[in-house]
Amino acid sequence: MTSVPRLVRLLLPVALIAVWLGAGGAFGPYAGKLSEVSTNDQSAFLPQSAESTEVSEDQGAFSPEDTLPVVVVWEADGGARVGPALREAAARALAETAGVPGVTGKASPVLPSEDGRALQGVIQLRGDLGERLEPALEDIRAITGGVDGASVHLAGPAASQADLSEAFAGIDGLLLGVALGVVLLILLLVYRSVLLPLVVILSAVSALALACAVVYALAERDVLRVDGQVQGILFILVIGAATDYALLVTALFREELSARGDRFPAVRAALRRSAGAVFASAATVALGLLALLISDLSNNRALGPVGAIGIICSVLAALTFLPAVLVLLGRAAYWPARPAPTVDPDDAGASGGRGQGVWGRVAALVDRSPRRVWAGTLLLLAACAAFSPGLKAQGVPLNEIFVGGAPSVSAQRVLSEHFPGGSGNPAVIIADADRAGRVVEAAERTDGVASAAPVTRDGRPGGGEPLVVGGRVQIDATLEDDADSDAAKRTVQRLRDAVHAVPGADAAVGGYTAQQYDTQQTAAHDRTLIVPVVLAIILLVLVLLLRSLLMPLLLVATVALNFVATLGVSALVFTHLFGFTGTDASVPLYGFVFLVALGVDYNIFLMTRVREEALRRGTRFGVLKGLTATGGVITSAGVVLAATFAALVVIPLAFLVQIAFIVAFGVLLDTLVVRSLLVPALVRDIGPRVWWPGALRHRRDDTGVRGPGGGGHGDRGGLRTGADG
Repeated sequence: MTSVPRLVRLLLPVALIAVWLGAGGAFGPYAGKLSEVSTNDQSAFLPQSAESTEVSEDQGAFSPEDTLPVVVVWEADGGARVGPALREAAARALAETAGVPGVTGKASPVLPSEDGRALQGVIQLRGDLGERLEPALEDIRAITGGVDGASVHLAGPAASQADLSEAFAGIDGLLLGVALGVVLLILLLVYRSVLLPLVVILSAVSALALACAVVYALAERDVLRVDGQVQGILFILVIGAATDYALLVTALFREELSARGDRFPAVRAALRRSAGAVFASAATVALGLLALLISDLSNNRALGPVGAIGIICSVLAALTFLPAVLVLLGRAAYWPARPAPTVDPDDAGASGGRGQGVWGRVAALVDRSPRRVWAGTLLLLAACAAFSPGLKAQGVPLNEIFVGGAPSVSAQRVLSEHFPGGSGNPAVIIADADRAGRVVEAAERTDGVASAAPVTRDGRPGGGEPLVVGGRVQIDATLEDDADSDAAKRTVQRLRDAVHAVPGADAAVGGYTAQQYDTQQTAAHDRTLIVPVVLAIILLVLVLLLRSLLMPLLLVATVALNFVATLGVSALVFTHLFGFTGTDASVPLYGFVFLVALGVDYNIFLMTRVREEALRRGTRFGVLKGLTATGGVITSAGVVLAATFAALVVIPLAFLVQIAFIVAFGVLLDTLVVRSLLVPALVRDIGPRVWWPGALRHRRDDTGVRGPGGGGHGDRGGLRTGADG
């Protein structure tokens, strides 16, 4: 009689596994196909309402088709001066590039540098070349590199985009392989079993396949936009989150299996106990990411829904596929290890942690001296936070965008050595045609502008009749300083003031430098807008979960302090260890969203367990039991998440390296210091009042006699008889 219900109970897990395996097989290829709908064209991620974005849109009218310029630079060998023969040979080579597939229009004349040791020319490539861009550049390099007596370099937007595409080329294979390999190694060490780590990895990969399929479908229909950075973060976020949720579920399953002996009730109990924490954790991250939709930066808005989709898929896999497999495997999931009964840390404080393992000793330390513990950790975090003003998020210089260098970076360096710093990246002015002369004069009078000239009918600035489209003209202003320098950004501000002052010109200034300046300003504005929104969202989720106000405020304050401390350490590491002279403007906001939302995750896992145990036997017992029972699993989850984000360093871009360090270090700091010491010590010291304005209803009253604990203020956390021990 009992075999029939048992057989029926097996059908649902088998069906769930079949559905997920079928979905994984069908959707798995989309992880590789996602790059097909990704764009690495940085003009697509400009501030929505910025002046430079307006100029970028207007520029399209001055070219019959979307183009990407490539700047060819010849540098005379041995520092010699360029002679007529070399100049004629360069001109012939430049003309020959017209036959390269993808080259459009007529190349510019060959121009000598003022020092007479270099030449430059500009070739226009079609903007829709995609994967054919690199072959086109190789053909150009082969033709122009045949000039005797000079070395050739390719700079400009086309060369930079090719290097960017090359940097993301390994995102489907290398990044995913490194991340999964690191996670598998950590899980093998955590579980000391063979089967369960593979099950957890399969759960994470299934979630990633589903997420990539959904994102691909939406991106293909232009519902959302994806670039290489967003794609890489999606991979890492899903693997890390899905593994974290799996660690919580499997830990509770192991606990229940040891207590109940039967896998069916053990899975039900584990799901019942973990669902609230997992849903709350996912809600904080997903809603925090969705808050990026109010950003004025397109790449921020792109990350919001893509990341939220990844988190939702992670939750679905952790709460459906994983429990289904655990039902079928039972104790075999932990082979060759066997689930052992968990140690009840009822007397952790009194026993001094003997026999309790490392987390029992940590709990005993928190119980004996809570004030010393939280004061010491606060001092440490405050000392780290003191260095946070040193993190200047004013953009990464061009020569540092690619970690380890890139051909386009070297070419730009050569170009800047012989020509004005802004060569190849001019400031672009769009103005009314009948005021073009006045605008050119105003631009040339601007301090920091080397030259200015309207773009002519043949597509080149100066030397002919200006190209007029809809009564407007385009004027290219070459800056004296490097296009990515702070000096160039200040020149753009002066240039805008100058051309805006020309009556009736309706002039606007864009171009690379203006885009960087506008992005920097917009990122600063976004931080002041989005940070409070994210904090409010997280606070609301915690209030609903913990049914308290003081506890959520405490948790939000601690993770915010952890974020500022991480920025302080990052400022030192970026400058003195990595050698960065600047930080990407979006890094602090990305770091905040990930660190605060994910940092709250671990506190949610801890405090839901604390609350569960406090309902039974009081706040002190809840803290000690919660810390001892969850210490291992939360630390493992933190190490997994830190390791997955650290895998981003395999993509040689400064932005991703900076994000990788901030999140990886911040998660470890939160897991090992904030969640393990600061929060438990504060809760232990405050005592039952931490649940204000509510009050826990448990089987024993929070009354009794003060013991020898370190709380010391009556019902504010001293070791007591009754409910608190």
